[in-house]
Amino acid sequence: MTEPRGPGRAGRYVRQQTGYAAYIPAALPPRPPIDLATLAPILSAADQAIGRLDGVSRTLPNPDLFVAMYVRREAVLSSQIEGTQSSLDDVLAYELDAGATRLPLDVEEVFNHVAAMNYGLERLATLPLSLRLIREIHERLMAGVRGAEKSPGEFRRSQNWIGPPGATLQDASFVPPPPREMLESLGNLELFLHEPGRLPALVHAGVAHAQFETIHPFLDGNGRVGRLLITFLLVHGGVIGRPLLYLSHYLKRHRTEYYDRLTSIRQDGDWEGWIAFFLQGVAATAEEATRTAAAILELRERDREAVGALGASAFRLLDLLYDRPLVNVNSVATALNVSWPTADKLIRRFEDQGILQEITGQRRNRVFRYGPYLALFQDAEGTMDPRATGAATDA
Repeated sequence: MTEPRGPGRAGRYVRQQTGYAAYIPAALPPRPPIDLATLAPILSAADQAIGRLDGVSRTLPNPDLFVAMYVRREAVLSSQIEGTQSSLDDVLAYELDAGATRLPLDVEEVFNHVAAMNYGLERLATLPLSLRLIREIHERLMAGVRGAEKSPGEFRRSQNWIGPPGATLQDASFVPPPPREMLESLGNLELFLHEPGRLPALVHAGVAHAQFETIHPFLDGNGRVGRLLITFLLVHGGVIGRPLLYLSHYLKRHRTEYYDRLTSIRQDGDWEGWIAFFLQGVAATAEEATRTAAAILELRERDREAVGALGASAFRLLDLLYDRPLVNVNSVATALNVSWPTADKLIRRFEDQGILQEITGQRRNRVFRYGPYLALFQDAEGTMDPRATGAATDA
């Protein structure tokens, strides 16, 4: 007998002894199976967009530098969804001088996100995507920052809930499964991570992300870990050769619809609506990254032509700026293995060409910014969806 679509397909609310209702997710894969035929056009569009991104990324002289900037940008945007104020420039300034006094206090949260992403990508080479790896990533994400007192690297042993500030279990907008049922759901999720069945890799990643957010296994940091999980799944599944696809920008722009789609899974069993939204995000994000890669190539050729008469050291400095778009004289001298006066002279030449801009206004301890390059990574959507403010998505 075919199971019906609708309420109960993705799980059910169960009244607990103390009166609140917690959501117990159904086991994966979804039953009845996701209707892939209705999703075929948007799945094809997403696959093609990823193919174009993979193609243009192969033309970059050093794609790993492109990856490093995207990891930083994703860390900033994913953390901003959870209320941090730090910018991409703040993260770069922290890397240049962690002791700087004018940096936002929450910049370490973003820096942790970069470290957690890089750690996870490295570990995927030796450790399958598993609950163990998810805990390790969470531990690095939460170490020494806001939420560090909430058991980093450990699945919760108490009930959590989602809602506006001050919300209780009784009036929460969503209550994930209690700890015992949570562990059962996590066990099923791990099996699904290893055995997606007949689901295409992109659909598999979308289902896994939504289920993780429904389980909400940590006391804090669930939203950030769930978004990291998407990238790990796409890399692990061979969808993308390099980690260049990050959805936080898209989810930030469409934050209200993101929450509504997750709610529709839980209340109406609408996996197809969620997957269509997810695939649209994949396609849009891949297209954006493709345009950025092409713009980087154009910028690099223009700037190499501008500094061509300055010698080999100028090309080395330009290559350095694609990894460290914020520099000072000491960092350039160290990276290029040249004297301080030589580094200072080289930076001045780059200033004359309009490639570097001094941003402190000081005569000492000056910092220089590769503005044209950083402009390619700036978040054009500088505001959050006002209807979504106050939602404790990461708790």
